[in-house]
Amino acid sequence: MHFDVIVVGAGAAGLMCASEAGRRGRRVLVIERNREIGRKILISGGGRCNFTNLATTPEGFLSQNPDFCRSALARYTPANFVAWVERSGIAYHEKKLGQLFCDGSARQILAMLGDACASAGVRIETGCEVRELSAALTLGTGFRLLTDAGPFECASLVVASGGLSIPKLGATDFALRIARQFGLARVPTRPGLVPLRFEGAELDFCAALRGVSIDTLTSCGGQGFRENALFTHRGLSGPAVLQVSSYWQPGESIEIDLLPGADAARCVSEAREQGRDCAGLLAQRHPRRFAEAWALLHAPPRPLREASKGELAELAQRLGCWRLRPSTSEGFGKAEVTAGGVDTSELSSRTLACRRVPGLHFIGEAVDVTGWLGGYNFQWAWASGFAAGQAV
Repeated sequence: MHFDVIVVGAGAAGLMCASEAGRRGRRVLVIERNREIGRKILISGGGRCNFTNLATTPEGFLSQNPDFCRSALARYTPANFVAWVERSGIAYHEKKLGQLFCDGSARQILAMLGDACASAGVRIETGCEVRELSAALTLGTGFRLLTDAGPFECASLVVASGGLSIPKLGATDFALRIARQFGLARVPTRPGLVPLRFEGAELDFCAALRGVSIDTLTSCGGQGFRENALFTHRGLSGPAVLQVSSYWQPGESIEIDLLPGADAARCVSEAREQGRDCAGLLAQRHPRRFAEAWALLHAPPRPLREASKGELAELAQRLGCWRLRPSTSEGFGKAEVTAGGVDTSELSSRTLACRRVPGLHFIGEAVDVTGWLGGYNFQWAWASGFAAGQAV
């Protein structure tokens, strides 16, 4: 059967692209290897779907070409998606930092996308895997796909199959394999927005405090985030750590400011004058359990009033910049996104079309564009899906 457009992947980006192309009168088929559509949508935001972020800007994305995402993000903004959510009667709220969540269930967002596809006449084949893909049909251009549901042909093919993160939800390397098949450049992939693991004494420290959350400014690769860090039995997680994990490379350290927004040297001096110890200083901001454990390892082995100027200076420096060296991350199994992917140099920033393969598009997580935690990656899915849906 011949379609104008075939979209591989019924996630956020794929459904957005399909509904937009169908709305434009294109004959669209969506192929999804899972038995149900939008599995990552359903688990996102604790089941309430953090569907966008009002503060979305290009600066909130990682890519070898940081300007690539500008065009798509400018053409489909958070306000555009919010307007759609409101027209659909879905109640939502802002949790923090511009993060928007459904008041009810993520299923509302998925139903909204599914209804849009149905209204546009989009055909969706679930439980269907692409077994073989070839280009250059007898028509002169286009693609032929051999699938579990039989052979299909199309003039435009959109790869929206996502990245490698959360394989238990059906993630595969399909997009990378298609890019390799057509000789397209790829940026090496790595887990993004993922907990970090430690070894040795650092692991012992974290494991002893598992479940404790502290307010920090956590930094790596020149990028810092004021959010909570959470101790786990394997290392560190929490919003601040997930954010910097996308910037972290093996062998590098992360830096944690335990007194964010304050002058550490001044805090130490005031604590000394007031007769408080390091644990007391930290306990003003953090759980006492953490304060005492950290002070036991890193504070001078005497009251602050008896400490030398050098010891006080070293303590202040460590409070403002506590360096930890992760051994690895929790990997794609725990990663919320995949960093890297199809090299943006191969794609049009306006249409997400391959420059060297007419009719082939890559969108969403398949592309080397990775957003911050808090709705940025959904906004990239909507924006890149819209851009391709307008072009196919």
